[in-house]
Amino acid sequence: MPELSLVVCVHRERGLLKRLLERAEGCYDDLVVVHDGIDDSGVRSLVESRGGRFFERPRQFQQEPHWPFAWSQTRHDWILRWDADEFPGEELCAWLRNFRRVPEPDAGVSGYTCIWPLWDGRRARTANWPRRVCLVHRQRVRYFGMADQGPIPDNRFVELDLVLHHQPERPSYGIRYTIARPKVRRWHQEIARSLLGRPTDLPCWRWDDPNWPRRWEQIRRRPLTTALSRLLLSPFGNAREMIRYRELPRPSLLTSFPLQHLLTCLAYRRLLAGRRRAMPRARIEP
Repeated sequence: MPELSLVVCVHRERGLLKRLLERAEGCYDDLVVVHDGIDDSGVRSLVESRGGRFFERPRQFQQEPHWPFAWSQTRHDWILRWDADEFPGEELCAWLRNFRRVPEPDAGVSGYTCIWPLWDGRRARTANWPRRVCLVHRQRVRYFGMADQGPIPDNRFVELDLVLHHQPERPSYGIRYTIARPKVRRWHQEIARSLLGRPTDLPCWRWDDPNWPRRWEQIRRRPLTTALSRLLLSPFGNAREMIRYRELPRPSLLTSFPLQHLLTCLAYRRLLAGRRRAMPRARIEP
């Protein structure tokens, strides 16, 4: 029977983490919480009161670089990869409790995806889309720790028509969210900075390839072309996917993710141009 570790990376967020642990009771066997920076809001006491293990790590302003360390600390191979501002729906809870009682899935299953409704700060605006990787087997996925990068399966992810709620205190998508939030702008900068190097320069889990996956290599090679193509073409792909999942395409939903791609590409181009300007010019001998 599979045993599950719940892994959460936080920065403060004590109240949200408390909600998650209350809603996920009975869904896991092991709890690991990593704090991004110094804990000054009592997260440690909450985690330890629940029998979990708590780790403080150097401040990164994002959670992704902490995942390889966090996964190395779990007692079990099956990992619930959730954020503090998420929590499982009742049907997902029931599925997880049953999952812990049935035989181990076959080795071809690297993990599971679930429904991750978009949240406008007051209510969910989608019911069946988008999808998010919510449960992985750590020996069947590979990963490098960069924002907007998910686990890469050795074999396949199985889709579940079950909901992992994402309900932060603010909207989780939209033009204002993408452009105005300092946290999101920092993500674009951190991704761009990472793309100046190799994925193996980042904290990695079972990842040893110095080459970037195609979606990132396209930004490195042709940032402007990639920015424009994703801004113009991605909404059509998103619309097809939404229709496939019985979701009504709306402009506010179709433009959010392409806009993120655009801003990431532009951030990379600015950093690349700045690096080139800073390089000393070769001296030409007379």
